[in-house]
Amino acid sequence: MPTALITGASGGLGSAIASALAPTHTLLLAGRPSKRLSELAARVGGTIVEIDLTDSKTVAAGELDVLVHNAGVGFPDHLASSRIHDWRTTFDVNVIGAVALTQAMLPALRRAKGHVIFVNSGAGLHVLEGMASYSASKFALRAFADSLRLEEPLLRVTSVHPGRIASDMQRKLVEFEGGKYNAKHYLRPETVARAIADIVGTPPDGHVYSVVIRQH
Repeated sequence: MPTALITGASGGLGSAIASALAPTHTLLLAGRPSKRLSELAARVGGTIVEIDLTDSKTVAAGELDVLVHNAGVGFPDHLASSRIHDWRTTFDVNVIGAVALTQAMLPALRRAKGHVIFVNSGAGLHVLEGMASYSASKFALRAFADSLRLEEPLLRVTSVHPGRIASDMQRKLVEFEGGKYNAKHYLRPETVARAIADIVGTPPDGHVYSVVIRQH
């Protein structure tokens, strides 16, 4: 089976992506070791790959067909009071980490004529109020994906822009906005993961550049 590497695999969306790809791919589950990640690996038959996206020295190389950039962080805050430390962390994880990992895996991806999936956000198309650093990082990630597509014609490169997903990050944002979090009001991780699996399964003559998913 082809091999897929998923970053941020222990999170809600990451684990849903792993479950969606498990029937068709050998899985490499990237992240920092945790009970949650170990349980996911046991459930889907995946292999844990320890990667710290803030430290490019920990990036691993190997054979690879699909790279799913799912890891991400966000710090809800008003622009005027936002901390520079949070901006740096956001860009380190959401952008620089994705760049470093992609560069490390390019030889394998070229050999496989592989597919790189960037889990972006609606905030990568339209700025989200109270999430300036996150929105800026997602715009940058979209630009990187577009550049990769232009410069690496052997690869398929897709940016996925989900709306607001039921997640811990969403809970924090809703609390910041002064609302009451209800997971039913947001996209299910499994819905987004199914769409990503369908994109990965697109026949070789098709190249999906960008997908926008919103709650119905």
